[in-house]
Amino acid sequence: MAGGSDSQRIAGGEVAPAPATSNFRGSINSRGSIEAQLLRRVLTSLGDPPLEFQLPWSGERVAVPSVRSTETVRFADRSTLRGFLRDPKLRFGDYYSGGQIEVDGDLVRLISTVFRNWRTRTANDSIGSRVAGWLRRPRRNTLTGSRDNIHRHYDLGNDFYSLWLGETMAYTCAYYPTPTASLEQAQVAKMDHVCRKLRVGAGDRVVEAGCGWGSLALHMATRYGAKVRAYNISKEQLEFARARAQALGLSGRVEFVEDDYRNISGDYDVFVSVGMLEHVGAEHYAELGDVVARSLTASGRGLIHSIGRNRPEPLHPWIEKRIFPGAYPPSLAEMMQIFEPGSLSVVDVENLRLHYARTLRHWLDRYELAADKVRKLFADEAFVRMWRLYLAGSIAAFETGMLQLFQVVFTKQDNNDLPLTREHLYVR
Repeated sequence: MAGGSDSQRIAGGEVAPAPATSNFRGSINSRGSIEAQLLRRVLTSLGDPPLEFQLPWSGERVAVPSVRSTETVRFADRSTLRGFLRDPKLRFGDYYSGGQIEVDGDLVRLISTVFRNWRTRTANDSIGSRVAGWLRRPRRNTLTGSRDNIHRHYDLGNDFYSLWLGETMAYTCAYYPTPTASLEQAQVAKMDHVCRKLRVGAGDRVVEAGCGWGSLALHMATRYGAKVRAYNISKEQLEFARARAQALGLSGRVEFVEDDYRNISGDYDVFVSVGMLEHVGAEHYAELGDVVARSLTASGRGLIHSIGRNRPEPLHPWIEKRIFPGAYPPSLAEMMQIFEPGSLSVVDVENLRLHYARTLRHWLDRYELAADKVRKLFADEAFVRMWRLYLAGSIAAFETGMLQLFQVVFTKQDNNDLPLTREHLYVR
């Protein structure tokens, strides 16, 4: 914190220089107000991190004695603080977006500190907490519900996403063959990695469930000679993908279908889904498994690429409510409900968690460079801040291991046409 000549007592016992702003001049007693004491308990529950809270209306600064703060969280008024204390998981995001909470310092580091140090308390098992969890359960992914959920996120506009996704318009985890690879290089490497895992070859019939802006489907057709049918229910994405296919002269090899994955029909050598499972909902995994099983030929191969968790747990409530309605990141055990009922054999599992953290850092850097353009597109400062928080929080979630990124390769259980080693994944 930038300091002036005055000193101020921090709730908890430490005397520290007062910041330059006049809101924080003067002193308070060693215990501080009730509000300051409550925030001190928050710090204790977080493991006494290098974090400072500021209360402008009273001039109080709440921090851990003898620990130098690296980030500062400032509440606009008492109402904001009280709302935050009642429901920090939801209200922090809303208040940050609205400007009632300001953060000085590294936003990713702040969120990482919270994720790493949050201690499970008895209160989390209270009846109130269970009721809150029930009220916040993800929105359902029925045929109608899925369209609405997807529309709210992916149909924000191709102009918006093109500002920070890069040339490939791939909105999924990239694969970094080297630490210095660019975002575009890593996204192409991800598509090659997927194609090698699936051993995609000329003439293969591929079905893709949830194709985004079409980059993987077009890559399979141009680089590997496959014929691809890709399903999606986002109108904005499909318009972009079809225009790109036409420009590349691939309309005869890649078909983009506006329909739900549950309506996939036909026989295919390859089934692939990259970044779609998060929007399916665990209650529909067996249904997805049926689609896969009926779609694949006897020697067919499949790959599902999905954000996940080490154990079953809902998506962060603010992300589900404000960014990804209906989303749910599964554990590996939950993903098995796709494969087990249909006698599909898992043949390879890879976790690309750190690749996604690196991807997100590239996205956030580009997003910040384009922030003024985003502001003009939506004429809404809260939107700009909301998406900054979403990207920063996602980096923190992957870097701290709260989220994983699973790629699961599978086939029919009696398919013996399988490579004996993983050599094919890495031979260029």
